[in-house]
Amino acid sequence: MRNSNRFHTGWISIAALTLVALLSTGLLAQSAKTQGVIKARNGDQMLLQVSGSPDVTVLLTDTTQVGQVQGVLKARRKQMSMAALIPGLAVNVEGTYNTENQLVAEKVSFKGDDLQEAQRMQAGMHEVKVQNQQQQEELAKQNAALKAQNEALQQQQAQLTEQQKKLAETKAAIEAAVARFGQLDDYYIRDEVTVYFANGKVTVDPKYIPQLQKLADSAKGIDGYMVEVKGYASSVGSVSLNQKLSEDRAANVTNILLQQGHVPLTRMLAPGAMGESQQVGSDKTAEGQAENRRVVVRVLQSKGIAGV
Repeated sequence: MRNSNRFHTGWISIAALTLVALLSTGLLAQSAKTQGVIKARNGDQMLLQVSGSPDVTVLLTDTTQVGQVQGVLKARRKQMSMAALIPGLAVNVEGTYNTENQLVAEKVSFKGDDLQEAQRMQAGMHEVKVQNQQQQEELAKQNAALKAQNEALQQQQAQLTEQQKKLAETKAAIEAAVARFGQLDDYYIRDEVTVYFANGKVTVDPKYIPQLQKLADSAKGIDGYMVEVKGYASSVGSVSLNQKLSEDRAANVTNILLQQGHVPLTRMLAPGAMGESQQVGSDKTAEGQAENRRVVVRVLQSKGIAGV
């Protein structure tokens, strides 16, 4: 009887030790699911903003499956690149937590409408940033003029007071716009290359390849960099055709950066097909049309990583 009790006690001890070993190695780690909005992206790490809960750090691996749900019932799944995981995108994440309380993603899924909305937000960020910079420069000039006028022309005090009021309103509007976009616009542009295309063409002229390779090489020396690619078309022709042209142009430039520039996929933002938007030249002239048939490549660095 005593031998039997010792036998059972031994097996219980072995089982307990085995369980502890499995738990310590994560083999019994339970799967977890969460959903939220990508707040920031740095290579293989994402910061997920979860409603009503603290932010979650998500780790992406080579085996992470990224997919876009499709269909009325969202039952079909289209495999996507990790480059589609951009700030502002609402996602569902399935995986397991590691010992550092980071969610190691096995599957990441999102809706196509949510991806388009995130891309539109990304497209708007640059416009706001340019306007912000221009208005800040104008504010600085106007403030300098106001100071000089205030010191030299006391008789114009009433006019200066009204002008200062307008400046304050403009500054408040700028700050409100920056706050609305939050961290999604919190990037420095470290390098930029523009690739131009012939009318109706999507093939990259070989003369741009050295420029793209140089940009890719310089980007690798920037801590936490991301590469943004946006394709554009002139407004000549149908809207649907121009949208497709901008998409194909952006895709071809992206392939050169990946294959010849050796930019890691985790450092690429999803290519943006901007169509006829953001025209920089007049489509009433051949020169203006040529300026609008372009792909803009930018190397971005988060201000947080840069120490600002």
